[in-house]
Amino acid sequence: MLIKDQIVLITGAGRGLGVDIARSFAREGARMALNYRNSESAAHQLAAEFGPERAIALRADVTAFDEVTAMVSAAAEHFGAPLTTLINNALPDFSFNGDGRSKVDEIGFEAFHTQFSGVVGGALNTIQAVLPGLREAGFGTIVNIGTNLFQNPVVPYHDYTAAKAALLALTRTFAADLGPENIRVNMVSGGLLRSTDASSATPASVFDVIAAGTPLRKVTTPAEFADAALFFASPWSRAVTGQNLVVDGGLVMN
Repeated sequence: MLIKDQIVLITGAGRGLGVDIARSFAREGARMALNYRNSESAAHQLAAEFGPERAIALRADVTAFDEVTAMVSAAAEHFGAPLTTLINNALPDFSFNGDGRSKVDEIGFEAFHTQFSGVVGGALNTIQAVLPGLREAGFGTIVNIGTNLFQNPVVPYHDYTAAKAALLALTRTFAADLGPENIRVNMVSGGLLRSTDASSATPASVFDVIAAGTPLRKVTTPAEFADAALFFASPWSRAVTGQNLVVDGGLVMN
């Protein structure tokens, strides 16, 4: 299915990377449900940028299944057809500040629980909520947003990294389970992006060090990363599932 024919749910679309993902899909003609939790004004402003025929902003906390199912129903009603594509981008509150990270002897399991609930629990909720519509459409593509930190833990954000590693496992097991139904599940993983709300606390010197360590000698931008997500939603990847594409300028090479 061409991207212009897809109806895409993007979680966490009110700010940061989610905005760039929305603009990438809009450029290809997709219709979009733009999910937000707290960024109401920004999400509605973004939806207005594309117009009501192309986008609707919908609030839901992805950790609350009832809210997610209501959001999915509202999106399908708005567009008059079920969703076909899901981008799991929503992120629990987290600041990428290496100087402020919790070290091994300081971090408690509560921090892990928060990240697992938001990252893995949120993805589980959204996937289960859109699944009936994907089955109805006879087509589905799910893209989970990951990180290169579990391959290259240059900054040990223990809780965040563990949750994203678990999301990769979920990506692969769900890909195996849903593949016979023509539903593909993949992951796009980035490093530190220059810049998002989450990376706003990162010192400029850290960006410079990362850039120097990549073959491209640059830090990936949110717009560049967002474009990579289009691949897994496009017919170009119709035979690809259960994969993790690392988009970080070559810092991590698989």
